[in-house]
Amino acid sequence: MARQPTFVLAPDSFKESMTAKEVCLAMEKGLRKVFPDARYVHVPMADGGEGTVQALVDATGGRLFSLEVTGPLGEPVTAHYGLLGDGETAAIEMASASGLQQVPPDLRNPLQTTTYGTGELIRACLDQGVRRIIVGIGGSATNDGGAGMAEALGARFLDAAGRPLPRGGGRLGELARIDVSALDPRLPQTHLVVACDVDNPLCGERGASRVFGPQKGATAAMAEQLDAALAHYAETARRQLGRDVRDVPGAGAAGGEGGIDFQTKFGKTPHGVAQVAKAAGKRVIAIAGTIGDGADALYAEGIDAIFGIAPGPAALPQLLADGPRNVARACESIGRLLRLG
Repeated sequence: MARQPTFVLAPDSFKESMTAKEVCLAMEKGLRKVFPDARYVHVPMADGGEGTVQALVDATGGRLFSLEVTGPLGEPVTAHYGLLGDGETAAIEMASASGLQQVPPDLRNPLQTTTYGTGELIRACLDQGVRRIIVGIGGSATNDGGAGMAEALGARFLDAAGRPLPRGGGRLGELARIDVSALDPRLPQTHLVVACDVDNPLCGERGASRVFGPQKGATAAMAEQLDAALAHYAETARRQLGRDVRDVPGAGAAGGEGGIDFQTKFGKTPHGVAQVAKAAGKRVIAIAGTIGDGADALYAEGIDAIFGIAPGPAALPQLLADGPRNVARACESIGRLLRLG
């Protein structure tokens, strides 16, 4: 009797469509039509974006809390944070408070969106008495360099006339002074761990604005404006606070996902999974909502094949709604191809 295969299903979430757990279930559903007796191992992944808090809470026997905070457009949204099982560590997601899913596609504008709500989540964790906070920064709708987050924690960002800057990355080019005199006094005693999946610097060709800005609604001109604003922001912080973050690996993290393209090799979840699998001598097949420019570079990074799940042209809202069905269909097709081999 032929030995049945084992499939390790290790997806990230499909932004605005499915959690990583839901993707696992859809993948198994499709593959089981071809390999009904195979062994299926679910390893839902989280890259610091949607699903990170839930994964950590589930893994440690922690508790999940809800809180109304300021959304990326300034409106109230309900966000979540977790207290992990040790009772001493909290976890938050920027995606929950300042995420892309909080902004309708026609209103996405990273010149204006803010991370203020993420700062409110951090403050809520401090109020719980924790002094170790894991901050997942994937899936954001923002490009403000964390200025909104810092403002929620007591920092002030002022123009040349001493007036507070309006929120949003587009106004950081007018920054003249950063006032941290009223910063929350609990922060120096708090260990903040940033969870992200890329090593992009803050500015430049691989920086936050040019690489991730288009996913958040930025045109090419907006991305240039944002990149210049972040460069000015970084220089102001260097001069006034003595912190040089412009070229720190990972300083430009916090984008969207849902597709595979040239960015994936900069440490995103599929790349990490492929590296681990290849070290174990296993074949790797990737699926994605879209296959973008430069995806073929991943064939030299440990991924053996890449499949898009969209069955044909359709409006984005429909594709998002049909995500589970499309994943199952694509995985059934992959299974049939594997059986031929």
